[in-house]
Formats: sequence, C-alpha cells, structure tokens
Amino acid sequence: MNFHVMTLFPEMIENAMKVSITGRAIDNNLLSLNTYDIRDYTLDKHRRVDDYPYGGGAGMLMMAEPVSRCYEAITNKINKKPRTIFLSPTGKVFNQKICEDLAKEEDLIFLCGHYEGIDERVLEEIVTDTISIGDYVLTGGELPALVMMDSISRLIDGVLSNNVSASDESHSSGLLEHPQYTRPAIWHEKEVPPVLLSGNHKLLSEWYRKESLRKTLINRPDMLENIDLSELDKKYIEEIKEELES
Repeated sequence: MNFHVMTLFPEMIENAMKVSITGRAIDNNLLSLNTYDIRDYTLDKHRRVDDYPYGGGAGMLMMAEPVSRCYEAITNKINKKPRTIFLSPTGKVFNQKICEDLAKEEDLIFLCGHYEGIDERVLEEIVTDTISIGDYVLTGGELPALVMMDSISRLIDGVLSNNVSASDESHSSGLLEHPQYTRPAIWHEKEVPPVLLSGNHKLLSEWYRKESLRKTLINRPDMLENIDLSELDKKYIEEIKEELES
C-alpha cells in the first residue's frame, strides 16, 4: 500500500506514521508514505495557499491552483490517478466496510484541507471519495487522514504480527470485541473468568461470541440491526437481557 498525503503540515503526518506498527511496516516496505507540502506548489512568492471566499463569509479558503498542481505532481510521479480522498465533515462517515474497500487499492491519495475548506472546483476535478471520521469539526484533515491510514494499514498482509488480529477485532465481525484478560489470574480481588483458563475450545468460542454480543448490546445496540443473528445469537441476547434485568 502506498499512501500519498497532500497537506500543509507534512511533519504532522510523518511523525505519527513513522512510529509503532505503521513505522515498522514502512521500514519493512509493507507500506510507503509520501507527503507533499501543498505550499511547495503555489505560484505565490510568499507560499500563500489561501484567499478570501467569493460571496463573503468568515475565514479563508484554500485556492484551487496549488492543490491541483500538487495532485498533478503525484499522479505524474506514479503514472496513474488513484482514488483520492478528501477529508471533510461533509463526507460519508468512515467505517470498517469502507476501510476494507480502500485496503484493496495499491495507491491512495489523501487531501487534507485547512481554514474554511478548499475551492470546490478542484474538489470536483480530483476527488473520488469524500470521507468524514465523525460528526464534529476539526482544524484540518491531518488527524482524519492518520486515523484512516492507521485503520487501513492493519488490513495489509504482514503489517500485524498476528495474521488473525485484524479479523477478530471490534467491527470486523459486525460486533464489538469481547473482553480480554492477561496475567495475573487474580488482580484487585477480581478473577479472570474461569472459562478462559479451561482450555476447552468449544466453551471458549461460545463465551467469546456471547460476550461480544453482550458488549455490543450494552454499548452499541444499533450495530445489532445490521448483522444476521443466528438462533443461538438470539438465545444469547435473551439470556443477556435477563441477566441485566436481574
């Protein structure tokens, strides 16, 4: 996977991506990170990339030309026009399904806006996907880009040391992940559930499923509306509801 990030703050992207799991993946050539400072593509001698919006309004708007020139530099370099993601609260809300779809690509371009946004004309020319990470406003697109790249990276073969980790975690199955425990078996007088010490794979599998359903029912009941529940799942849910009411 090759990430290409158009931004006013390339160091922000690089400092976050070049550590921990993504940093190791970059070092091992499983991922590549290329940042492009949009200011480098302005024709203004003062490296200005913003101007007042037509029609008035508060704040400044990023101009079309520097963004367009930056995009052309990327596409000329890689000799293709990959999916280009504009990070904006006006976009579709990012989720695991979108993440899995984007992880199939070889190259992705992320466009990080600032100020009050970007001239709509260049967005119409280059953007293929407008994506939000939630219903709130941030100062720029860098943090959403980092969130998306981190999530996508986990689905790239070899990035996680345990190949099953990505498929077992919250949202991958449509449910939240079950609780997890490590040593010691007793901490602050709280014991690890005995089933986890049993070594019985059938009981473990049943416990994992039921506890995933429990956590989802309590924290994100809306998610249960979007998955196909088996008869056993429905039985577990009824048991959980009775336990919660008692």
